Amino acid sequence: MRVSEIEAKSALTRSRIPSLDFCLNPYFGCGHGCRYCYADFMCRFRKRKERWGSFVDVKTNVPELLERQLRRRPPGRVSISTVTDPYQPVESKYRLTRRCLQTLLDYGRRISILTKSDLVLRDMDLLKQFEACEVGLTITTDNEKIKKLFEPNSPTIRRRIKALEKLKEQGIVTYAFIGPLLPANPAKLGEMIVPFADSLLVDRMNYRSKVVRIYRQNRLERFLEDDYFDAAAETFEKIFENKQIEVVW
Repeated sequence: MRVSEIEAKSALTRSRIPSLDFCLNPYFGCGHGCRYCYADFMCRFRKRKERWGSFVDVKTNVPELLERQLRRRPPGRVSISTVTDPYQPVESKYRLTRRCLQTLLDYGRRISILTKSDLVLRDMDLLKQFEACEVGLTITTDNEKIKKLFEPNSPTIRRRIKALEKLKEQGIVTYAFIGPLLPANPAKLGEMIVPFADSLLVDRMNYRSKVVRIYRQNRLERFLEDDYFDAAAETFEKIFENKQIEVVW
């Protein structure tokens, strides 16, 4: 993994995601190395030849840029993050996400976090002070072997579930993102998540060309079929609706 320190030109960008006004990405690239990641398109814009997942650019000046932009930008809900993981391994050293959270808190902004890492628990002291804060954990399968195939450098499923549990215990609004849905036992996955999530987002494998070779090599082709996703969706609906928990597709 090659880590470089760079200076960014801006911290906040406008979001195209409904209900989110701005995006904050403290890093360019991601150390989790997820094989299906849609964000690899960013390499074209930066004219990068390295494989997505093999490098991380650390935007060392992003906390200062953020404060400068918040002075001028209207109030809005900030997504952390959309094309990187704000709590990937390098965050332990650089603490950019934590510094940005402090600034967002100082300006009274609403935030929505999405990560695969239980490192988010480090910042519980700040998260509890926000008037409007939600934290989501991406959990794509119940099977650790499958996780290692598709998300080789990411935290274990157990650690993610535990993070959701601890966040909910502290009164943080939580959600789980099953996206993309990887080969899994949907009933088991749903039951693992349902006690600790206030809502659930589910998405299918949209970028099949990136991972079809992995599916074939491991005889997992049937998990790319629409029938698998449709059956899983029905299972999730039953589990979560019984608990009166919203499911979003």
